[in-house]
Amino acid sequence: MASAILGLTPRWVMLLGAVLLLLLPGASAQEPPRMGCSEYTNRSCEECLRNVSCLWCNENKACMNYPVRKILPPASLCKLSSARWGVCWVNFEALIITMSVLGGSVLLAIAVCCCCCCCRRKRSRKPDQSDERAMREQEERRVRQEERRAEMKSRHDEIRKKYGLFKEQNPYEKF
Repeated sequence: MASAILGLTPRWVMLLGAVLLLLLPGASAQEPPRMGCSEYTNRSCEECLRNVSCLWCNENKACMNYPVRKILPPASLCKLSSARWGVCWVNFEALIITMSVLGGSVLLAIAVCCCCCCCRRKRSRKPDQSDERAMREQEERRVRQEERRAEMKSRHDEIRKKYGLFKEQNPYEKF
């Protein structure tokens, strides 16, 4: 019934059931309790930092819990130049400088892209020189055509007057 609602074929239902059976025994097995960070003191940095919640102080070779309530570990725990977290080869000072430079670079790149897009959009709204020239030429042709049309009309009117074909405004004016 549920497989019909979800639109699963019997093959998919069997596959999902097998996956669930494989996952359940692993989920029910409990991990042995981990050792606290202080247990890794006077060992190596790599051993200490295997646990993500640990902080290694290179100065006194101490492994301690990372102070999660603060963003950066206070100097009373360990100086930033000798504090390690995540990897042993980068100290907090270098990490802060690197992240700030990368963050500034990303913000600068975004600002430059926005400025370029805005400038390009403003340029596309203005007609460029070739469009202006084409519009000017079109206007000149229209004016010349109007002049020619008026000249032709006056010629035709003169010819109509000459041969008496000119339609006057009031046909009864002659009488």
